[in-house]
Amino acid sequence: MQETPDTGGTVQRSRDPAGRRTPGAIAAGLCGLVAAAMVLGIAELFAGLIDPDASPFVSTGATVVDHTPKPVREFAIEQFGTADKAVLFLSMGVVTALLAVVLGLLERRLPYGSALLVVLGLIVCVLVLQRPTATPVFAVPILLGIVAGVLTLRFLITRAPGSTPATGESADPSRRRFLVLVAGAAVVAAGSAAAGRWVGERMRAVTADLERFVLPRPQVAAAAPPPGTDPPVPGLTEFVTPNDTFYRIDTALRIPAVTSTDWRLRIHGMVDREIELTMDDLRRRPAVEKMITLTCVSNEVGGDLAGNARWIGYPLADLLAEAGVRPDADMVLSTSADGFTAGTPVSALTDGRNALLAVGMNGTPLPVEHGYPARMVVPGLYGYVSATKWVVDLEVTRFDKAEAYWTRRGWSARGPIKTASRIDVPASFATVTPGPTVVAGVAWAQHRGIAAVEVQVDEGPWQPAELAPEYSSDTWRQWTWRWDAVPGDHTLRVRATDGEGRVQTEQRADPVPDGATGWHTRSFRVR
Repeated sequence: MQETPDTGGTVQRSRDPAGRRTPGAIAAGLCGLVAAAMVLGIAELFAGLIDPDASPFVSTGATVVDHTPKPVREFAIEQFGTADKAVLFLSMGVVTALLAVVLGLLERRLPYGSALLVVLGLIVCVLVLQRPTATPVFAVPILLGIVAGVLTLRFLITRAPGSTPATGESADPSRRRFLVLVAGAAVVAAGSAAAGRWVGERMRAVTADLERFVLPRPQVAAAAPPPGTDPPVPGLTEFVTPNDTFYRIDTALRIPAVTSTDWRLRIHGMVDREIELTMDDLRRRPAVEKMITLTCVSNEVGGDLAGNARWIGYPLADLLAEAGVRPDADMVLSTSADGFTAGTPVSALTDGRNALLAVGMNGTPLPVEHGYPARMVVPGLYGYVSATKWVVDLEVTRFDKAEAYWTRRGWSARGPIKTASRIDVPASFATVTPGPTVVAGVAWAQHRGIAAVEVQVDEGPWQPAELAPEYSSDTWRQWTWRWDAVPGDHTLRVRATDGEGRVQTEQRADPVPDGATGWHTRSFRVR
């Protein structure tokens, strides 16, 4: 509330041109914040009742991801890694809060804030309806949220200290009563959001379904890693990556909730016969278990967006053979439950490599965040063209007829994995004791294998590292190199040679459009 002294020394309240008193800026901003919270809370509640994917906050975030320029997207992944989604949500929360304060300030004199709230809500409604899985009913949560937000804003702004009182109320609404009303509205908004999430999770019952899910017993189990595969070097990456530390990079801001009972896989397009498979259909087929390393195309040189796991699933080649792939088809467009698509060469699914429709990971059902109940795992290709999580549709088609999600955004269409190597030990800028020192790391070139790894100290000659036993050409390989460290500042470099004899290139290239290249280096001090 703004106050100005009159000529008689008394205090007069600020009034609008019509003579109505207006609340202070702090009270008005608080009204806007609570009104925005009410929009999101009510929308989340009804999204939970209708479909969690109808959440306006999540849909807006997904649209931001879809339209973020490539350099900005790569910068976010490089800087924040798997925390990029949390940073996005935090940024959206800050922007929403700032807009909410503006709404409250605009509402002080005339209902301009309410009008802007309606406009912003309708824009979000359009974004929600443009999501790949959207139906017209997806508009209901945000529309109801807009109504609730406008009513909340109007109700609170007329009861804020300094405002023209509602009919029948005292001439000066008390600050305490206003704060009680604000707190009550905030509780309703938060409770609605929490209830919406709870209802959505309960309706899908994915967690309970996962707990009941029985992994198939593989007809062919993965062989145990040979002795020495995992050298006991502190700080060296484990040969098998635990589920809870396996990297996760995808476009899903809210993890799709699909139960094994609801799940269906449709195989159609350029096939002799369209088929649809349920989880029960899969269980009647022989399952296999394979050890396969996955890599994200966004992985920078020396990055950690790679992981190795034991996958239980069903050969995709067998499923495609049952549908009958036509000779002129060269691509399978896989679609996730949330609308994400990936284009995989037919040849990579039918050439004998261990391309799987996976349902298990390291001896357990797939974690929900890694694709439960089913995902694709294809060795030799970056995940953006092959590792579709929550997969529900396989369309056999051609690269000249269809484009996948990332291909439309400037990434290459086929995505073969490039040879890469990484130094894990010693850490960057570490201080190393002079004398015998173990340098260690990991290298990968899925489906070609690693034949050699070499290490260079400063500008000296390349020295051959000792390779751990190879598990298969589809997994990464650990390596070690013993060095008599001498005092001073040093730089280590590493390069690998793949199973086809090609040496990893020194030339630096960014991940866009088909994966990063270059030698990984580590600088440190010996003293």
